[in-house]
Amino acid sequence: MASPQRRLHSLERIVAVGALFLVLALAVGFAQAEDLRGKVQLRSASVLVQDADSGEVILNKNSDAVVPIASITKLMTAMVTLDRGLDLQQRIVVSGDDVDALKGTRSRLRTGSMLTRDQLLLLALMASENRAAHALGRTYPGGLEAFVAAMNAKAEALGMKDSHFVDPTGLSSLNVSSARDLAKLVRAAHGYERIREYTTTSQASVSAMGRQVLYRNTNGLVRAGHWDIGLSKTGYIREAGRCLVMRVRLASRDLIVILLDSWGRQTRIGDANRIKRWLESSIAGRRT
Repeated sequence: MASPQRRLHSLERIVAVGALFLVLALAVGFAQAEDLRGKVQLRSASVLVQDADSGEVILNKNSDAVVPIASITKLMTAMVTLDRGLDLQQRIVVSGDDVDALKGTRSRLRTGSMLTRDQLLLLALMASENRAAHALGRTYPGGLEAFVAAMNAKAEALGMKDSHFVDPTGLSSLNVSSARDLAKLVRAAHGYERIREYTTTSQASVSAMGRQVLYRNTNGLVRAGHWDIGLSKTGYIREAGRCLVMRVRLASRDLIVILLDSWGRQTRIGDANRIKRWLESSIAGRRT
């Protein structure tokens, strides 16, 4: 039988080892808690936040998933239109061909309305007006077929390997891309002064069929005015969910933000605000 002294030493060793395991467990727990504090929980299915200049990836969630992109398509529509150097003051009549027969979406831009190509571009980018975007493609030299071919050629030139377009509006779920590809699209679109201006215009009115029609930007963050947004585009069809892409100034950095397939009506805006708070708190944490 072990002496009382040896039993005491054994007990001391057991206590010491137990204390060591407890310390290690607490240390791991604290490390995990610290790690969790450093993350941001986002509800969009695909997310990419990238430094606009260096390309550094700051946040990444399913950024390689190829998904429908809805009206984010209209950024490509605008670039193809502007690249061709068409007369922006040419007046174009909105026709029955521009009415959405695929999804049955409504429009306040009545058939027979006559607008300049520049006004159509503004409405397509700012208010995501589908008839305006379709009219831009329809009146392109060679018609819609040539326009869509130009869209896909532009995507290839930008290295957008995951992307494919079949129409200028984004109403078709066959218009697909990935968050990584859309970062390239946003970077390229930001190089166009008109696209920067029109996607960040809060509201504008046009004269159509003898009446003034007021349109507002589909991105509530642009309308709110407390974000420094250099480019913005929203999108929605059922297959794509709620989408939002932006180039913004956050935490003293120029960033590209891609949010795809947000499940709730306000979730994309909520995710954008969560990213903003997370970045600002991360910067503040490094300063303390």
